[in-house]
Amino acid sequence: MNKGRIISIHSFRGGTGKSNITANLAAQAALAGKRVGVVDADIQSPGIHVLFGLNESKMGRTLNDFLHGKCAIVEAAFAVGKNSGDAEGRAKLAGKDLWLIPSSIAGREISQVLRSGYDFNKLNEGLQTLIKELNLDYLFIDTHPGLNEETLLSIAISDIIIVILRPDDQDIQGTAVTVDVARSLDVPKMILLVNKALPKLDRADIKARFEAEFDAPVAGFMPLTFDLAENASKDLFSLSRPEHEWSLALREVAGAVLAMK
Repeated sequence: MNKGRIISIHSFRGGTGKSNITANLAAQAALAGKRVGVVDADIQSPGIHVLFGLNESKMGRTLNDFLHGKCAIVEAAFAVGKNSGDAEGRAKLAGKDLWLIPSSIAGREISQVLRSGYDFNKLNEGLQTLIKELNLDYLFIDTHPGLNEETLLSIAISDIIIVILRPDDQDIQGTAVTVDVARSLDVPKMILLVNKALPKLDRADIKARFEAEFDAPVAGFMPLTFDLAENASKDLFSLSRPEHEWSLALREVAGAVLAMK
């Protein structure tokens, strides 16, 4: 691979499990021997850092610091493989090439973004620097849900966009908008991921219907499970419970993403 690929994970509405899926996909890519970066671009409501065992006291430099000119982007890259901690799942990332660029959870920093936004050109420049300086194979972007200017620009620079939706009428209508916008921005690859799927659903029927409606492949179905809810973001579920049906489905999706040319 000559250039690291940028993968944006997006959903039209919040609450779809986007950050959880992003973190676990990135972890699976790192376990597969890839050099992986994860950027929390949901600057208005950051949260993916929790899955990697970070809190405000441990976080150090953040994406906000880079955007405000206080540090280089690489200085905000938290080396998960060197700081995996003792959680059962995350411990499996020890020695792996995985970096997280978190967003600040300080109220004043979030307020500043809400008031003034940020320079996307600077963010794009930072992303390209990360890929080059860390020699990344993949850079996962956890986007802000919905369609605002920053999210649209994140989608526009992506090589692959993974659109997460629930089998819910509101999600379906919003996904139609997201898919149309992604196509207008000429994203090279787009796949759909159905999350929180009830066991009684006819998955073959939903897959055929969604692929016809959105003209994009459905990469997988993530089952609705209380076990994941009970995990409460304390660990990376696909690593701590690798034989669980949710983890098996997640690894299948990860394999499909890594196989994309």
